[in-house]
Amino acid sequence: MYTVMGITGRVGSVLGHDLLAAGLPLRAVVQDDVKSRQWASRGGETAVAQYGDVDALTNAFRGSEAVFVMLPPNADPEHDFSHARHLIDAIRQALAATRPRRVVCLSSVGADCEAPSLLTALHMLETAMVSLSLPVTFLRPAWLMENFAWDIEPARERGELPSYLQPVDRAIPMASTSDVGHFAARAMQEDFTDERVWEIEGPERYSPDDIAAALARVLVRDVRAEAVPRAGWDPLFRAQGMRNPMPRIQMLDGFNNDAFHFRDDGKHALRGNITLVEAIAALVRES
Repeated sequence: MYTVMGITGRVGSVLGHDLLAAGLPLRAVVQDDVKSRQWASRGGETAVAQYGDVDALTNAFRGSEAVFVMLPPNADPEHDFSHARHLIDAIRQALAATRPRRVVCLSSVGADCEAPSLLTALHMLETAMVSLSLPVTFLRPAWLMENFAWDIEPARERGELPSYLQPVDRAIPMASTSDVGHFAARAMQEDFTDERVWEIEGPERYSPDDIAAALARVLVRDVRAEAVPRAGWDPLFRAQGMRNPMPRIQMLDGFNNDAFHFRDDGKHALRGNITLVEAIAALVRES
């Protein structure tokens, strides 16, 4: 059995499709019965479990050849990351009780950095997985192209790309969630016995100027990237409803000052196939 958390998300859905296409038995971990129906109709088994429910997760993981684990995204965590700690502890206890042959863990570039940021939750998740002494593959993708879904509306309506990645002409590694899902499926099927880190990026590196150009091409209108002054981030994020914007600001700083980077500048990173224009076009079709 190949068990997948987060199967209704962008990475998990690709992973689930790949496993079914390979003829492997799939168990989709979902948080309510409604979300289980599409996977049951495709031949997968389903398990309903809240991510903080140790007993439900233990039942979901039981008898698994491989388990894919992840944390739900949370851009506005508590100051002490208490909710993430609760979820991580539940996942760890369930894995400790069931001992699958291998684990694939969705993480991020920068998760190995101990400096506080939004990625602290993923640092804690990786630490917990290592403590289990199970074979584990950590997927550390670059900045995700699908993060730019939020930028489609201002680009379409005003021709603007407000950018927190700065300077706007600096290219950084980026990856599509589709490529990450394909690599996750590959890792789930490989027979490994150690701890591995897979860094993942796309075919090229991109800057905010490149993102604006991709949006302009897909939307067929002029789009210009404009750096949002850092001094205004905190009040802006709070006006948007965030209670604790500092971890998000620290994460953006980490990308902008290159604190979050691949080993050997990505010489050993796995390369996906999805280009920025392809990812933007897919997001526009969804919007």
